[in-house]
Amino acid sequence: MNFIVTTTINAPTEALLKYSRFKEWKLIVVGDLKTPEKKYKRLKNTIYLNPNDQNKISEKLSKLIGWKCIQRRNIGYIYALKNGAKFIATVDDDNIPKQTWGKIKINKKLNYKEYNTNLNCFDPVSIFKFKNKIWHRGFPLQLVNKDKKFLIKNKKKQFDVQANLWDVNPDIDAINRIALSVEDYKFKNNFYYSSNKIAPFNSQNTILSRKAMKEYFLFPFIGRMDDIWGAYYLQSRGFKVVFGPSTVSQKRNVHDLYKDFKGEIIGYNNNLNLINNLKKNPRSIKKFVPERSYLAFKEYLKITKKL
Repeated sequence: MNFIVTTTINAPTEALLKYSRFKEWKLIVVGDLKTPEKKYKRLKNTIYLNPNDQNKISEKLSKLIGWKCIQRRNIGYIYALKNGAKFIATVDDDNIPKQTWGKIKINKKLNYKEYNTNLNCFDPVSIFKFKNKIWHRGFPLQLVNKDKKFLIKNKKKQFDVQANLWDVNPDIDAINRIALSVEDYKFKNNFYYSSNKIAPFNSQNTILSRKAMKEYFLFPFIGRMDDIWGAYYLQSRGFKVVFGPSTVSQKRNVHDLYKDFKGEIIGYNNNLNLINNLKKNPRSIKKFVPERSYLAFKEYLKITKKL
């Protein structure tokens, strides 16, 4: 069984209704205090985890994470692992899947393009040329305007993480989004690609193997770097990510861009230093996150190690 995991406070969105119809996947909705539970109980092919359900899965982790936050999704990852998930997709409720969504490419060796870069980090958006400059959320700001040189090689290997792209509203930094007058982007690649360097990937349209999910964690209390720092940590542990064609159109929920900006400042200040530290020692993540966040992370690893 393969599972799709999401968090939401909304009634079933267009995206979630479509995810619930993928026959080879089971949708897990991790509710929060304001989520309309009854509407999800009626949704077919869907498991709804209310607050009591989540506390039963791990009361200690639940308390450490707290409520009213997207990091509740970690509880859904554990539920999927406990129920035999081979692959787990982590999605947002405003990313509307296309018909091509859900095709797993990390279950065997994959032909891909490797972008060897001269920088310390690879921006997966940087291979595309648009009128306005954009970069992936969490890519170190110090590297945004650096000259990028790529040596491209055709290779074949098996990956642990499949991070597919997103049309219309791409996942970019708030400081980047604020400067744009219009967002209507199309990623037209029909190929898969990776890099010789660590890269940011998110939790909104990504498929992970069972083994990778046991170490992928959304860190609470670090704002909008929760999934990005989880991605950096996972890769520092040796897991490999491949980026693929856009399989969703994001009709972005209403956001306060200044609030988003404030939630990303911890990343603007620390992303490059974090990457350099993780390359030397993955355990250095402890120096960058609040104590409660690290305790939640350790509890997550303790639980998933047994699954």
